[in-house]
Amino acid sequence: MRALRIILIIVIVLGGIFVAADRIAVNLAESKAADKIKSSQHLGSTPDVNIKGFPFLTQVAAKELDEVDVSLSGVTATAGGRSVNVTEVTAQLYAVRINSSFSSAVAGRAEGAAQISYADLSKAAPKGATVGYAGAERAAKGQVKVDGPLTDLLEGQGVTLPAPVKALLRGQTVSAYSTVSLNGSGMVRLRAESLPTLPVPGFEQRLRKAVDYELKIDGMPSSIKLDKVTASESGLRFSGKGTDVPLAG
Repeated sequence: MRALRIILIIVIVLGGIFVAADRIAVNLAESKAADKIKSSQHLGSTPDVNIKGFPFLTQVAAKELDEVDVSLSGVTATAGGRSVNVTEVTAQLYAVRINSSFSSAVAGRAEGAAQISYADLSKAAPKGATVGYAGAERAAKGQVKVDGPLTDLLEGQGVTLPAPVKALLRGQTVSAYSTVSLNGSGMVRLRAESLPTLPVPGFEQRLRKAVDYELKIDGMPSSIKLDKVTASESGLRFSGKGTDVPLAG
């Protein structure tokens, strides 16, 4: 019995050493992967990388990781030459196959999401326009509210308003409900359902350009196609999926 107890103690000790070594290895791998993502994507901050599954070392030996979760900040969206922050970009990578030299990998399946606040959406909007929450009923349809002073919106589109016309329009605000859509390549489009009738004719097309706009979300692996948008009180969340997603070497 004493011999058995000694064997059990040895097994427990060795098991503890293996677990400790495994955790050290996975922490080192997460740190190296985060640094590589930061440099390859030219990010301003280091992403958070979480390699799941245990034991890690047996996954490395098999050259396939069960799941790798990545959370990025410092990602941007661009619209009309302007850059705005994306609140967060996340990606869940499954069945990540590592090549023989451990220099690159391919995720068999991936899910990604990005979130942009209304404040950042407004920064990307045409001059004079503000994007905000449209209420629960409109949000359920993927819609947001776009509004702004009429004179600011028109002048932001290069319209020169004569003093009498500007005086007539001063104080008037335009409000529209815009539907948000995705084209599958990270391009987000906002299109107003309808616009109010202007007291001065001839500016409708310019006003449409001031309210409708597009922005491109950068930082997501190109093989992940964003195809769903959800509106909430805090902003817009975009999500999508991909298969056989190559990861930068």
